Amino acid sequence: MISNPTPQRALRGHMPQRPTPRAATTGEHHAQLVGRLTYRDRWLARMLHEHKVFTTQQIVELCYPSMRAANHRLLDLFKWRVVDRFQPFVTIGTAPMHYVLDIAGAVALAYEDGLDPKSIGYRHEDAIGIAHSLRLAHTVGVNGFFTALVALGQRPGARRSLTAWWSELRCGRLFGDMVRPDAYGRWREDDHQLEFFLEFDFGTEDLGKLSRKLYGYEKLATATGITTPVLIWLPTHRRETSARRALADFLSQLDRPKLVPLATTAADAASDPAAARWLPITGPATPHPGRLRLVELAQLWPQPDLPGDVPTSSSVRTQQGPAALTAPDPFPPASPASRFRRRP
Repeated sequence: MISNPTPQRALRGHMPQRPTPRAATTGEHHAQLVGRLTYRDRWLARMLHEHKVFTTQQIVELCYPSMRAANHRLLDLFKWRVVDRFQPFVTIGTAPMHYVLDIAGAVALAYEDGLDPKSIGYRHEDAIGIAHSLRLAHTVGVNGFFTALVALGQRPGARRSLTAWWSELRCGRLFGDMVRPDAYGRWREDDHQLEFFLEFDFGTEDLGKLSRKLYGYEKLATATGITTPVLIWLPTHRRETSARRALADFLSQLDRPKLVPLATTAADAASDPAAARWLPITGPATPHPGRLRLVELAQLWPQPDLPGDVPTSSSVRTQQGPAALTAPDPFPPASPASRFRRRP
């Protein structure tokens, strides 16, 4: 006997209902969000605006105790159009979900900073467009380096933390006429702190081009009077060996090479970015210190203790562009009202 089968569409999972782009910007929708968004939600939205995209695992490292807790809240934020999401195609296995800032989240952040939403330069097409960008893997890699540092600072009894983290875009606005690092960070451990620029190499960039960036860092240090170490992350030990030769050759050609302290590491050296994995590039007459921890780089290249939370490199003039939102503190706020609160 032939019976009518269940239509395939009835077997599919439920698709969350979301407001339209127009509805997501209305006063009615934002009046509802006022009572729904926690401090952590707003902080995460600001982090997404600053750093463009995070995977679910990176968001867990930032501010959730478990994958389940993160997925539970991210689904709500997705329904409210605070965040949007996509899942890239991969040839083997399944890619993690990637999250970007959505329309309602951008509008809320603009009003939070007293800005016109149109002035902050947000476009949903650009935000979700990173899904097709050839720099997606690079951006996720850079962000993964820093989310791992944030997670280290949240371990019980931790005496270290990431106290500043700027995106490539913010660095470009500040000193892009001289150099454009992939990110800027400040790491504090015990009584030591290290300001640094990060160059994240996937092995696709010509080593000559990578080396020529040192000239820009020398120019920046000369202009500001601030010596900021440059940390270079490479994909393999083999690539690191080749890069170190090229970097050392170019460093010796600079007028003031001491203004550009360099250290390299390979992705396959260790999983912990603060571990003893960083190998400084020294001159032929300088003793070789071996691989050092992040805090030991601060001891090798001591820097003045900075008052407040504003990085010293902010003294460089800002280039013109869209109104910049306040840079978020990389350490998440406490969420006392949440049953998923991370233990101190």
